[in-house]
Amino acid sequence: MKRTPLFETHEELGARMVEFAGYAMPLNYPTGINEEHLAVRQGVGLFDVSHMGEVRVIGPDATEFLQFATLNDPGRLKLGRGQYSMLPNDRGGLIDDLFVYRDGEQEYLIVANAANKDAVFSHLQALAQGKDCHVIDESDSVALLALQGPGAPLLLGQLTDVDLGQVRRNATLDITLSGIPVRVSRTGYTGEDGFEIYLRPTDAVAVWHMLTLAGATPCGLGARDTLRLEAGFPLYGHELTETSNPLCTPFAWVVKDKPFFGREAMWAPDCTRMLVGLRLSERGVPRQGYRVLNLAGDAVGEVTSGVLSPLTRDGIGFAWIDTALCEAGTELTVEIRGQAVAARVAKPPFHGA
Repeated sequence: MKRTPLFETHEELGARMVEFAGYAMPLNYPTGINEEHLAVRQGVGLFDVSHMGEVRVIGPDATEFLQFATLNDPGRLKLGRGQYSMLPNDRGGLIDDLFVYRDGEQEYLIVANAANKDAVFSHLQALAQGKDCHVIDESDSVALLALQGPGAPLLLGQLTDVDLGQVRRNATLDITLSGIPVRVSRTGYTGEDGFEIYLRPTDAVAVWHMLTLAGATPCGLGARDTLRLEAGFPLYGHELTETSNPLCTPFAWVVKDKPFFGREAMWAPDCTRMLVGLRLSERGVPRQGYRVLNLAGDAVGEVTSGVLSPLTRDGIGFAWIDTALCEAGTELTVEIRGQAVAARVAKPPFHGA
């Protein structure tokens, strides 16, 4: 099993370590997932996400190539800005969802999910054959931390002379933290303000300690999952898969009307099922694979992921259901251990509602 540069730090902090995407990663620390979740909603949390993949695309054809390879349009990006995107396959589904940053006129950095980074790199490398651009896997030379929460700008601002107020949403900036060079992007996966911090692996432990000493709460993958569900963000392997058409999801806005790889298989789908948010009206937790029923008791869908919201204490989740039942407010039930538990179709985000 692979280790990030912070493996020993997580163990010293008493983290419960689990295998995830081939890496030993912290699921949670002794304070527990709920406390870590609330620390991000109310203060500042710090995640080690160094297992994520980084792929650089550089060369005169980089923009044209990525416009064809991805579903969003990187040609719309100004220098130093990023966008959420997806990597389609040739069957109307997805290889991964991504973040794409424009680092230069002919240079982009792609951040991929840990479980898919090898597939993303291989696909892009193969698709770039004959193009005047290079696809480079930089995953082993980059560590990545995520500082998330409403207090993140103030906490990070104490460690640099740069005015972080100039960093707009989805923008990047090169700064130093007590003399250590890092790149920050005002992005995240929690629904809160915050920064993702790209740095050399050899600097990861020093910056982690710098941020936690300043007040950030260490958070693991458990809180990362509950936070992203409350915020209504998809997770590849659950909401998004190699067979799920993004045009039948709330994330269809990513797909731009332009030539792209696999367009013929994806475009203008007959969406017999749609991906929707669910909120339980009764006590219970919807889990992946649970059946969704109509009020007559007929199976009409399946939960893709769900959790008991640490903030609202409601059972929330995503599910693929028959298109005729996808309107917000539609009453359904979720079958939990043989019992039909009342639920409604709900539009995320779930926190603050």
